[in-house]
Amino acid sequence: MAEVGTRHWYVLRAISGKEKKVKELLEMEIAKAGLGTYISQVLIPMEKFFQIRDGKKVSKERNLYPGYVLLEA
Repeated sequence: MAEVGTRHWYVLRAISGKEKKVKELLEMEIAKAGLGTYISQVLIPMEKFFQIRDGKKVSKERNLYPGYVLLEA
């Protein structure tokens, strides 16, 4: 049996490209149901990269794991 206060990570599958919407909906439902004490964070791992556009260096972000959302509970 897990100790009280021990948190574990769970991986949720989502439609690729809809991860932010899934995160927003999860956070709304967690707040509505009062589960904030059990679920500490909902995370979409992002990676920063630089792209050269029109001769300028532009910073962008992309999903590190497309189609997945991480949940710590």
